[in-house]
Amino acid sequence: MDTGFSRRGLFGAGAAAAAILAGAPATARAASGMAGSGMAGSGMAGSEMTGSEMTGSEMTLRWWGNNGWEIRIGPKTVLIDPWLTRFRTGTYTPAGADPRTPLSVNRALIDGYLDRGFLRADHILVTHGHYDHLTDVPYLAERTGATVIGTETHLSLMAAMGAPEDQLAIATGGEDLAFDGYSIRVLRSLHSATGGRAQVAFPGTRPLSRRDRPRVISDLLEGGTLAYLVSGGGASVLDFGGSNYVESELAGLRPDVVLLPPGGAKVREYVPRLLRTVGDPRWVAATHWDDFDLPLGQAHDPNGGVEVLRKAVAAASPGSEFVVLDHLGEFTP
Repeated sequence: MDTGFSRRGLFGAGAAAAAILAGAPATARAASGMAGSGMAGSGMAGSEMTGSEMTGSEMTLRWWGNNGWEIRIGPKTVLIDPWLTRFRTGTYTPAGADPRTPLSVNRALIDGYLDRGFLRADHILVTHGHYDHLTDVPYLAERTGATVIGTETHLSLMAAMGAPEDQLAIATGGEDLAFDGYSIRVLRSLHSATGGRAQVAFPGTRPLSRRDRPRVISDLLEGGTLAYLVSGGGASVLDFGGSNYVESELAGLRPDVVLLPPGGAKVREYVPRLLRTVGDPRWVAATHWDDFDLPLGQAHDPNGGVEVLRKAVAAASPGSEFVVLDHLGEFTP
């Protein structure tokens, strides 16, 4: 399998540098922002608005680190990019992520949350195929019976990793799907582009195939990037798994919450253009900002990207509330 990327550190911080803002001050730390209930003890600063002050819909969001989100709408649950295992890759070291890092799934950790009823899923949405977004999805699909949405490449990778094939639903962007109590709109999107040449880490695609089981992180190709608008319970949330987007796909959307990664240094007017296009949303929540070499419960911003993002949101859309959650923190829009 041709990964299109095999040299360590090609993109500076490595394969998962999507949440890193080039030039961010190393001494900056996560913004205070808003934090709901369910805080997981990373020592982050207090909130400007409590969960009780934010209620008004029947939708609740919980952050599982990186771009992992749980969206609960009544009895239904949608997961986006759930990655609980968080094995060490060296992503935030000077050398960057080692592409030879073996893939692994911490089944005991995942089972603990599932067996206690703390985590469930009716749908799992995959934004792209990189290891920090896709690795745990096949096992979670097997355990929960959830329908998984992704591109042809994403589904091929997951089928080769043992995902139940009858639960895989292909998407290309443009789908507007209605389910019991919620809807999912799939949007064409773009992955973060980093480095002097604005390149995508681990690029490439692969056709649908059960062969060539991925073994190391460089086997998990980007495979096309999707964004998702999930609506239900009187609210809507728009998620980006990378620091880029297709502006024309967002025209006319008016989400209540935008889940936005830091970064976008190579994207023209990354924050102001996006927020202007979607009508200055009520909430902007930081996503994909933590050092995912650390386990759940240790949310750490290694590059100060959250503070830079907070300032960019405040300048571009002063009426938007900026949300920063701890691991397993939640809020209701």
